[in-house]
Amino acid sequence: MFDKLEDILVRYQEIMSELSDPGAAGDSGRYQKLMKEQAEIMPLVNCYSEYKDAKQTIDDSLELLDSESDEELREMAKEELAEARERESELSDKLKVLLLPKDPNDDKNVIVEIRAGAGGEEAALFAYEIYRMYQHYVESRNWKSELLEADETGIGGMKSVNFMVSGKGAYSTLKYESGVHRVQRVPQTESQGRIQTSTCSVAVMPEAEDVDIKIDEKDIRIDVMRASGNGGQCVNTTDSAVRLTHYPTGIVIYSQTEKSQLQNKDKAFALLRTKLYDLELQKQAEARAGDRKSQIGTGDRSEKIRTYNFPQGRVTDHRINLTSYKLDKVMNGDIQEFIDGCIAADQAQKLAAADT
Repeated sequence: MFDKLEDILVRYQEIMSELSDPGAAGDSGRYQKLMKEQAEIMPLVNCYSEYKDAKQTIDDSLELLDSESDEELREMAKEELAEARERESELSDKLKVLLLPKDPNDDKNVIVEIRAGAGGEEAALFAYEIYRMYQHYVESRNWKSELLEADETGIGGMKSVNFMVSGKGAYSTLKYESGVHRVQRVPQTESQGRIQTSTCSVAVMPEAEDVDIKIDEKDIRIDVMRASGNGGQCVNTTDSAVRLTHYPTGIVIYSQTEKSQLQNKDKAFALLRTKLYDLELQKQAEARAGDRKSQIGTGDRSEKIRTYNFPQGRVTDHRINLTSYKLDKVMNGDIQEFIDGCIAADQAQKLAAADT
């Protein structure tokens, strides 16, 4: 581990030397690449520097204890030694986490797809509430959310909704939300007061760019039509809605959230690229079937990950056995506790695998 850290430290010094060159800014592409690499390895460099300081303090304290006879100074050295050893252990664990292989998609924006599952209209209402929960969470992180596609029901539910989240670390955070979310409550339409179980599925996909996925024009059929549903005066009077059909996969994308046909077309293609990229990622995960079962963030999307029990005000994440009785706050976007728990569990699994 320490040989690798020394190599990273050397590389960091090389980057800093290149960036300080007066002519470095002349090549903007190279300059931006260096700045990005510097930002990526800086946490490791800082942590390693603190680790070496702690090690030096340990050595100095031990040397003082060997040579010093003054009892007061020896007590001070013992205290410093104990603190430095504790700090060294903490920093060593942190370095191991920082050295774990990074998901290349972690810094990407995401497209989130929510689909109502079992439970009819109640499932559609729950899908809308999960969508609203994420909107509040996105706001709390000062990220940006953009609606791409929505299939709404007549009483406020959503059969499906796709939206993009833009922000630093969006995928690294939200990928843990992929899976089946289950709700247990008495539906508004239930006159007998019986508790019903309904579900919705959440798929969190890293946004794909042109360099990630190339779409052959002959594989696509583009249809334009008048938009339907709510949306203002222009929605039903112009051919602004766009439907894409991808022949090889059978994926159909329908976009009508914008008044402009061009904007809807751009959104539709962005969503199609992301879904095709996600298919490739899922194929790779299936090829690593053993690894996939151990992954918390990118595992089987048919897995039931969380239950929202309204009568008991309880939310349980089944992957990490974490239960919270703050249902109201969770439904208003307070989900960081669950995400942090999944990140910690994911890192622990990867560290255990690295040690075997």
